[in-house]
Amino acid sequence: MTVVVGVDGAGRTRRLSEVAAASGRPVLPVATTSAQELGTLLARARTDGAMVVVDDAHRLPAEALLMLADAARTGVSMAIARRPTIRGPELADLDEAVAALGTVEHLGPLAHDTLSALVAAVLGGPATAEHVAAVHTASAGLAAVAEAVAAEPDGTPPALVARLQRRLAGTGRDTAELTALLALGLDLDDDVVCAAARLDPAQAAAATRSLRDQGLLVPDGERMIPAVARAVLADLSPPERRRLHDTVAGALLATRADPVRAAEHLQAARARTPTAAAVYQQAADQLRFTTPDRALFWYDEALDAGAAPAVVAAGRAEAAILLGLPVDVDATTASPADAARLRLVAGAAAAHDGRLGRAAEALLSASQPGPVLAVPALMATGQPGPARSAATGGGQLPLRLLADAALVIGRPTVALPLLIEAAEAYEQAPPAVPVPDLPHALGAVVAVTVGDIVTAEHLLERALTAGLGGPVAQNRHRTLLAWARLRAGRYDTALAELHRLSGTALPGRERLTFACLTAGLARRRGDIAQLRAAWAYAEPVLARRAVDLTHMEMMEEVLVAAARLRQHRRITPVLDDLEAVVDRLDRPVDWVVSLGWIRLQVAIVGEDQRSTAAAASRLGSLDPSGVRQQAQCRAAVRWSDALAGDVCPDGVLADAAELDAVGLPWESSRLLGHAAIRTRDPSAARRLLERARELSYVDLAADGSGQDAGRGSLSDREVDVARLVLAGRTHREIGSQLYVSPKTVEHHVARIRAKLGAGSRAEMIAALRSRLPAEP
Repeated sequence: MTVVVGVDGAGRTRRLSEVAAASGRPVLPVATTSAQELGTLLARARTDGAMVVVDDAHRLPAEALLMLADAARTGVSMAIARRPTIRGPELADLDEAVAALGTVEHLGPLAHDTLSALVAAVLGGPATAEHVAAVHTASAGLAAVAEAVAAEPDGTPPALVARLQRRLAGTGRDTAELTALLALGLDLDDDVVCAAARLDPAQAAAATRSLRDQGLLVPDGERMIPAVARAVLADLSPPERRRLHDTVAGALLATRADPVRAAEHLQAARARTPTAAAVYQQAADQLRFTTPDRALFWYDEALDAGAAPAVVAAGRAEAAILLGLPVDVDATTASPADAARLRLVAGAAAAHDGRLGRAAEALLSASQPGPVLAVPALMATGQPGPARSAATGGGQLPLRLLADAALVIGRPTVALPLLIEAAEAYEQAPPAVPVPDLPHALGAVVAVTVGDIVTAEHLLERALTAGLGGPVAQNRHRTLLAWARLRAGRYDTALAELHRLSGTALPGRERLTFACLTAGLARRRGDIAQLRAAWAYAEPVLARRAVDLTHMEMMEEVLVAAARLRQHRRITPVLDDLEAVVDRLDRPVDWVVSLGWIRLQVAIVGEDQRSTAAAASRLGSLDPSGVRQQAQCRAAVRWSDALAGDVCPDGVLADAAELDAVGLPWESSRLLGHAAIRTRDPSAARRLLERARELSYVDLAADGSGQDAGRGSLSDREVDVARLVLAGRTHREIGSQLYVSPKTVEHHVARIRAKLGAGSRAEMIAALRSRLPAEP
C-alpha cells in the first residue's frame, strides 16, 4: 500500500509506475469512474491478487473514492497518487485507508543529483554546475518545469506556455486572475492581492492552494516559479498587461498601502498607467522633504507614466530646492494650492541666493506659513514693522518659535535661547515646507555674534548629523561651522570644512560665506595671493548689494580684504547698506558694535589713523549688553591708543585676553602685535609679542604640503620668513605677519642669503624654490 503525494509536474505518475513495478503483482489501473466497471475491477484484483493503481485520485467522484477505500480496508493491494490538498471527506477516507496499511511518499523538488541527471539527459551530455543551478532557480526543482527549461533556463519554451494554457483553461476566474497577479512577482500584502483579484480572503486562499497543487508556485511559498511566471506573462497581450498593472495600482491605492513600497513594486514591473502614475506621485510627495533625490526619481517616473507636468510641478520644486537645484516657480498653470506652495519655494530659493528682501516679498505673498517664514528675512533686512505683523499668523510650532526668536534678534543674548528652543522643536517635528533658513543656522550666527562658539558648533553639528534641510542646508551648516571655527582660531578644522565643499555648486548665500572664509584664512596666513583670489570670488557677490544682518560679521573678512587690496570703492556701499539695516532696526546696540568693529578693522588695515580713532571713539561711547560687544568696545579704544603710540602693556594684555575669551583670538593677537611694535619698553614688547605669537599661530602648511625636506640649515623663523618671501610679501608685510619690525625681517633675509650662498636676491629666490615647497 502506497500513497504518493505531490503537486502537478512533480513526477507522481512516474513514481506510481515505479511502485507498481516493484510490487511484483499484476497491475490494474483505474481508468473508469463507473461504479459498475470499478466494482468489476476490484473483484478481479481480489481474485488475481493484483495491485490497483489510482492516478490523480483527487479527480475521482465521491462514490468511486468510497468504493476504493472499502476495497483497501478488505485487503486489496493499492497504490494511489494525489495532489497535496485533500478536498472532501471521501478522498480523506481513501487516503487514510491506504496509508494505514502502507506508506506515504511526498514528492518535493528534485535533489541535485537527480536534477543534474535530468538536465544531462535533455542536453545529451553532462551540464556545468552553473547551468544546473540556473535550471534549479528557474524551475524551483519541479521536474516537469525543469525538463521544459533544461536547455534554456532563462527562456520561455513554447511547450511550457502551451502546458500552462491547457492547465489554466479549466480553472475558474478566481484562479486565473490570481495567476496573472502572482506572475508579476510583486511582494504584495494579502489585502492588496484580494483587492486586485476581487476575491475575499477565503476565495484567495482557495485559489492559492489550487495554484500550488497545480505546480505553479514554489514549494512552501506563495511566489510563482520563475519560469512559470515568464510563461504566464508571455501569454498576456500588451493591453492585458497594462490592465493588470493598473489593477494592482488601484488596489494599492484602495488599501492605503505605503506609497513608496507600492511604487517600488510597480516600478519593478515597469508599470506605465495612469493609476501607476498616481502611485509614483504619492511616493514622491511622501519623500520630498526627507529624501528629495528619491522624490525627484519618483516624480520622473510619474511623468513617464503619463502624469501631467502641472500636477507634479509643486512637489518637484519642493524637492529640487532642498537639493540646491534650479527650480521653476511659475505658478501660471498651477492650482491655487500648488501656487501657494510654489511661492514658498520661491521665497526659499531667494533666501538661498542671498536675497532676503526678495525672499520676504515672495513669502508674504503666500498663505500661511509664508508670512511666519518671512519674519527672519524681514528682521535681517531691517523691516521690524512688517515682521511683527507677519509673526501674528499661524504655522507649525518650530516656525512660530523661529519667528519669535527673529523678532528679538536685535538683542542677540535674548534671541539665542529662543533659537535653541526652535531648533529642538524643529528636530522633533520638521515642518513639511521649504524653510529659507533652519533655526540651527540662525542660532549659530547669533551664537558667534555673542561669542558662544560652543553653542554655535553644537547646533550646526546636530543639524549635520540629522541631515536636516537636505543637501542645500547641509552646505549652509558646513560653511557656518567653518566660520565658527575660524572665529575660534581653529584654522585647520575651518579649512577642513572648506575642503569638503570644494567642487560644490553653492548658491549665492553660501558663495558669500565661502568668500568670507577664504579671505579670513588668507588674512590670517598673510597670503596676499589667496587674499586676491578670495576677493575675486567675493566681488561679484558683493556687487549685488544683497547684504543683511545675518552676514554682517562675516562681511568683516571681505571688507578688510578689500581695504588690504585698496578696493575702497566696494567698501563704502556695503557699509552704508549695513548701516541702513541697523538704522531701520532702531540701532540695536550690539549690532551697532559689530558694525563699528568692522569700520575699526578696515581703518586699521588701511592705516587710516584718523578713521581708526573715530571708530574707536564711537565704540567707546556705547554701552552694549553682550559680553563680547563690551570686550570689543574696550579693546577698540586700547587699539586706537596703541596705534597712536600710547601703549599700556598691562591694559593691552587684559583687553586682549578678553577678546580671546569671547572668541576673537586673531583680533587679540593683532592688538598685541600692534602694541608690541609701538611700545618703547623692550621687556613689554617681548611679553606682548610672545602672547601674540601664541594666539596667532597658523599652520602655513594646513593643506599638508608644508614639508621640511630641503630646508637645510635655516632656522624655524628663517623658514617662516623664506616662505613669505616666496609668496611675494614685502618686508613690511612679513613683519606685520610675524610681529617683528621690517628691519628685523631685513636681517633674517640677509642671513638666509648668506646660508644659501646666494649672490643676489634672484639667486636666493631660486634656491628657496628648490628647497622649500611653494605655498598655495
